[in-house]
Formats: sequence, C-alpha cells, structure tokens
Amino acid sequence: MEIFVHFFLSFSLCFHFLRSFLETMDSAVEKHCVELIALERSGHTAVVKGNTLHVWGGYMSTAGSEVFLPSEEIWLYDLERGVWEMCQMSGEIPPPMSGTCSCFLNGHMFIFGGYDDMGQTNQLYRVNLLDGDYSWRKVKAESGSPPSPRDKLCCWVFNNRVTYFENLPFCRVTYFGGYGHKTLDDIMDDKSFIVDTASLEQNVGWGWNNEVHVFETTLASWMEPQTSGRAPAPRAAHAGATLGHKGYVYGGRVLETTPSDIHCLDLESWTWSEIVPTSTVPGGRSWHSLTAVSDNTLFLFGGLNVDCKPMSDRWVLDVDTKTWREFDHPNNNKPRLWHTASQAKDSDVIVFGGSCDYVLLVGTYENLKGHSNDALVFQTQPYPLFRICVDCIAKNVNNCKILQNQLPSLPRKLLEAVQRRTSRNI
Repeated sequence: MEIFVHFFLSFSLCFHFLRSFLETMDSAVEKHCVELIALERSGHTAVVKGNTLHVWGGYMSTAGSEVFLPSEEIWLYDLERGVWEMCQMSGEIPPPMSGTCSCFLNGHMFIFGGYDDMGQTNQLYRVNLLDGDYSWRKVKAESGSPPSPRDKLCCWVFNNRVTYFENLPFCRVTYFGGYGHKTLDDIMDDKSFIVDTASLEQNVGWGWNNEVHVFETTLASWMEPQTSGRAPAPRAAHAGATLGHKGYVYGGRVLETTPSDIHCLDLESWTWSEIVPTSTVPGGRSWHSLTAVSDNTLFLFGGLNVDCKPMSDRWVLDVDTKTWREFDHPNNNKPRLWHTASQAKDSDVIVFGGSCDYVLLVGTYENLKGHSNDALVFQTQPYPLFRICVDCIAKNVNNCKILQNQLPSLPRKLLEAVQRRTSRNI
C-alpha cells in the first residue's frame, strides 16, 4: 500500500506539468552550459559512457584559418545536468588531429587513424574513461601489420562481445575503409584501393579503400580477414554502426560520387551483403552519422549531399523490413556534417558539434556559420514513465513554489534523480 501511495504521489506531482512536457517530448533539445562549454569543432570523436558524453580532438576555425583542438584535453558533458567539464590528459598523448575513428570497449576509448599536421596516421591509442586519470597509452602491436595511414573511416565492435583465449578476454574491433596513402608499388593491381589522381606525389598515391582490418585487443594483434560476398566500393567519410553480429556502412564519398547504398558485414562469417531497401531511400551523402538505436533500427542524421549542401534530415532504417522512414524534427534548420552521434540512455541520440556549412568553405566567407558546439538530443523511442516524471519535475520545479514544497514527499529514487538534474540540495 505504501509503495502505491508513493507512486501515486509522484505521478500526481508530474501530472500538472505533463501536458507542456509532452508537447516538446519528440523534439531535439539543445543543451548549453552557461559557465563552461566545449569549443565548436568538426572531425572530432565522441563516446557515451553512462550519463557522460566524452569529446576529444577535432578542429575549429579561428582568424580565418583551421586549427586542431588541443589533444591533451578531454571534454565531459553531463547529459542529465547539461554541464561541461574539461579534464587534462596525460601519458602518451596522441597528436592533435581530426578524422580519427573511435569506439568504447571495456572501459576504454580506442582511437585509430586520423589526420594531423604530418598527414594521415595509422597509430592506435587507448585511454581509460573510468579511472578519472585520462592517461593515454599508445598501443603497440605484438603481431600483424596495421592498416596503411588513413582517416575518415568507420569501425565496428561486435556488441562489446567478449570471448576467451587462454582464460583471457578476447575482444575485436573491426575497421573499414577510409582515405589515405600507400606507395605506388603497394597500389599496383590493388582492387581495394582507388587512386585519387589529383593527389599523386612521387612514389606515393592517395585514395579511397574498402579494406577490412581487425585488431584483437587482448593479443594486441592485427589481422586482415578474408571476406566473401560483394564488398562495398572503396570510400571515405562514410558512417558505420553495429547491430548484433553485423556491421553496417552507409554512404560516403569516392572520387566525385556520394553513394546512397547500405551494406552489412557479418562479423562471424566475414560475409558481405547489400541491403536493397523496399522504400524511399535517403539521398547519397558523406560526413553523416549512423547510430544503432535498437536491436533492428539505425538512425541516420545529416551529412553533405552530392551538391555539397549540408543536410539536416533524420531517417530511421528497420533492417528487418529493409524500410527507411524519414522523420520531421524542430532542428531542420540546423544542418550538420562531420559531427558525432552517440547512443545514450532510453535510445536517445546525442549529436555534438560538426560543421553547419561545407567544411572546405568554412573560414573563407564571412556569412558562413562554420563549426558548432551544440549538443542536440534526439528522442527515438517513447520514454519510460520514470524519466517523464523526472524531466517534468526538473523542468518546472524552479518556477513553482507548490512543487518545491512537495519535493520531500517524493520517493527516494525519484527525488535523487531530480536532485541530480537540478543540482539542488533538497
């Protein structure tokens, strides 16, 4: 009976304000910190752990030029309170760069590749995001050869899958595609590499690839699995996401084309297959994001279309029915490209940063908006009642004295959640 009374009381406190909350529940919400906020940027990397978004690297525009953001800083965004914090990093700090590929695995953020002042790199680093030290470690391979230097690639983690080898956890990160360079001898007869003829230099050629490389984190070993099926064409600036034991890749750029195809790689059998949609498809694009939001759905946002126009459309793909659906949202006037998109609790997608204009034009025209430091929160599924209650109370408690007086009567768990959201000592 007491549990029922507490539940009824908490729901009653919310009901008065529930209507106004529901009116905005499906919108993308901008969150800003009035005291400290991460600088605007593009080409950065970001991962979510718990209720914290971790942002590292990238570049921004200043005084008409593009500069890399400091690599000894990591920015933490509290998704509950909307508060930024900057932490200093130590250890074997990577160089400042953009276009690196990141993932979160067993408490660590791994980054591979990217573009720095020396060009593309093929170095692998990791940092523990749980111990509060934020100490970088350069990961040296014990066996195998790393991929050639590249940036603007994607990676898949097999659902944080852990198998065992000699009683040790055995984890894999799979990397696909990207833009980088090889010697002309290595490129010879290489069908997995398309040369960018505008970038040839002496014995080095730049271009796009469709290679698959795997890093075994426990053995610190690189391998290049033999795949079957029809692989996607070489590309870079594409987007990837993992669903179960399959890695998905959509779009990207090669030469002057931006395809709208979507492929998946079975990470157990290493078999490629192309998904042929049964519906209208999003337009081809590059520098977009693709995020897993459920066991069978992928969330696509933004990017740059074939006409070099920044996009702000939002699509969801059901991989079971092979059906794309476009959803309207309040931020249609806020295009983004080369941003990050991360899954948070309740299947929210957190889009941070990116450019509002074609990145090659940013810094050359005064009327361009340039890079962004907005955090946009996209709701992709109905929220549970507990979150609706917390959101509604936190949104209205500062402006309602009656609600403030009734806060001590809330169930403890609900009260603690409201306190975290509002940073109030109640």
